[in-house]
Amino acid sequence: MSSKNLVVRFAGEGGQGVVGGADLLASAAATGGYHVLTFSTFPSQIKGGPAWGQARISSEPILTPGDWLDVMVAQNQYAYDTNLPDLREGGIVVYNSEEFEVTGNSRAFGIAADKMAREAGNPLASTIILIGAVAQMAGIDLAAIEAFIVKRWSRGRASDKQIIDGNIAALRMGAEEGKKSGLSITPLDPAPTHALPRVMIRGYEAACLGAIAAGLDTFIGYPISPATTMLTYMEQNLVGKDKFVGQSSSEIESIASLVGAGFAGRKVMTSTSGPGLSLMGEGLGLAWMAEIPLVVCNVQRGGPATGLPTKTEQSDLYAAINPGHGDMSVPVIAPGNPEEAFWAAGHAVNWAERYQGPVILLSEASIAERAQDIAIPDASKVKQETRQVSEGKAGNRRYAGAGITPFPVPGGPGAYVANGSEHDEEGDTTHLPNIHVQMTDRRFAKLKVLEDGTFEAERTGASIALLPWGGSKGSALAAWRELVAEGVDLGWYYTMFINPLPPALLEALKAKRLVLVPELNYLGQFAARLRSMGVNAEAITQYTGLPFKEADLKSAIRERMGALAKAK
Repeated sequence: MSSKNLVVRFAGEGGQGVVGGADLLASAAATGGYHVLTFSTFPSQIKGGPAWGQARISSEPILTPGDWLDVMVAQNQYAYDTNLPDLREGGIVVYNSEEFEVTGNSRAFGIAADKMAREAGNPLASTIILIGAVAQMAGIDLAAIEAFIVKRWSRGRASDKQIIDGNIAALRMGAEEGKKSGLSITPLDPAPTHALPRVMIRGYEAACLGAIAAGLDTFIGYPISPATTMLTYMEQNLVGKDKFVGQSSSEIESIASLVGAGFAGRKVMTSTSGPGLSLMGEGLGLAWMAEIPLVVCNVQRGGPATGLPTKTEQSDLYAAINPGHGDMSVPVIAPGNPEEAFWAAGHAVNWAERYQGPVILLSEASIAERAQDIAIPDASKVKQETRQVSEGKAGNRRYAGAGITPFPVPGGPGAYVANGSEHDEEGDTTHLPNIHVQMTDRRFAKLKVLEDGTFEAERTGASIALLPWGGSKGSALAAWRELVAEGVDLGWYYTMFINPLPPALLEALKAKRLVLVPELNYLGQFAARLRSMGVNAEAITQYTGLPFKEADLKSAIRERMGALAKAK
């Protein structure tokens, strides 16, 4: 007998390597051909405080981090006490016996990991010791993990062999300790075979690569959790002739620099989080008013204020669609997983160029930091759209008419006045009511050219539909599939193109008796927006800083559908 899934959580304090342990185990499994997905949660301080990293390894594609744990690795008493409720019946606890002792639990096994790591010749390999024990108990082939260790620490340095040998020795010592425990869980199915080459990638890496594939040439950012990783990744990878990456001194400087670079004809992008997006509001209003292309990737975290800077949430939708004062409707694309993040970033760059204005790539901490195996995207399939550039034929009437007009790049043909005040067709400031109406209508009408977004639709004949957005997609899809298998008549709709919504999707949603919207916020922001557009939408909300559990979402959906049935 074997199992399709293995869920392992490493729990302890920040700085004890619990997140790294989950990443290492997942990376080794991915090297061996398994599907993997990681999730981590940790405090905002540099070191200390409760933290855990989770790895789900499977012989089939993965949608969620997993509701229940097969193995829990605890580094201290607090980690053991707080994470034990998530351990499934028959699960195993592996704990650091140098820190605490567990009594009265026959499924718990202590290992003096720090002492054994020193004996293996690598004092930093205590996590490797624990991974060896987990691998033994779960029936994972050590050869795959050893191959990953060799690959991971082969860096062309004189010390590489010593580190590799020490880690492999630690791994084997941990496996021997696992044997002594006499504990085991149902082993994993063999790793699947794949028709296409795959890569384990984080959401922020995928988004950066998608933007680069679309022709991005300028990235300017300011460090802020959990978006800093995009800036550092771009510093290393957006390289070559006419490419530029800069670190600014504030979010206000970032957006001002983007407006200037976009004005000069560059394809530009920045990354930030909720507090930074707030500071960028006036600059985004300028880009909207002056019609300057740029992309802001907002990696959502818990809020408001400093809030939960290292947790995940979906509470910036209102702010993303209207990040500044006055009448605005900024295009928003919100990917649901790392693979979508690649394509979403490419679309964001192209949308900005096409309609000549700001676009928000709306991600969230759980996607940006999640590592997952995906088929390597074909970058050649990413379009590289470029704004219509003026040839001088329109004279100095930059803002003429109600559609997209050629963009006069400074130094080229055409007269350009990038005016943040209300302006007429030539860009001259005006306060005339009829011109303000004309220009407001023009700016909103331009959104029509972005109505090419795609969407998913299944069981479209059902009167009740499920419509998640962003990172809630995986949990919602898993719950929906189980409900349908159990005979529940429930439709499925999904798109990452949040604003503007694909017109055909909006019409389909308007025809439903009820649309249920799982989202990680208190206000039910997407559901409220859908109601404003004529959809009978009702939110299923959660605001814990953690993703939905599949089982919880299933129960909530059944409860809402049951209440509607009683109301007939």
